Amino acid sequence: MIVERIFISPERGAAQAECEQITVQSQKGIQGDRNFCKRTHPGQNITLAEAEEIERFCTEHSRPADLSVTRRNLITRGVRLNELVNVEFSIGNVRLRGIELCEPCSLMGNSLSSETLSSAAVIKHWLHRGGLLADVLSSGEITRGDGIKIDT
Repeated sequence: MIVERIFISPERGAAQAECEQITVQSQKGIQGDRNFCKRTHPGQNITLAEAEEIERFCTEHSRPADLSVTRRNLITRGVRLNELVNVEFSIGNVRLRGIELCEPCSLMGNSLSSETLSSAAVIKHWLHRGGLLADVLSSGEITRGDGIKIDT
């Protein structure tokens, strides 16, 4: 269970930047990301998605494999994120708490739609597969390749 890729976006709608490492602050999120210090709703600090689900989507819809398509911050491998709702876990030395599933929205539907795939079909595909919203409980660094440890 690892972090395979890391992405941030400085502004809503801006291109994502891939990072080898990010700095996170407790209850504030990722430094340099569009949601840093926003507290509109719980789980806004950081988003996660499963590489396996992204690859599945790309394969099923004949798209090039692109792990950034969901616009989530952390792309994980080997962990079922749906099981982390209301669970504390660690990535490297950073503590997080899963808040709720990161369900698809119309923005995601529109950005991944095509001539052969409607926005509604995109949303239906990603329902309960869109990843996880989490709160950052401790400050630190998250680096590509960091392990994910679930509290038991």
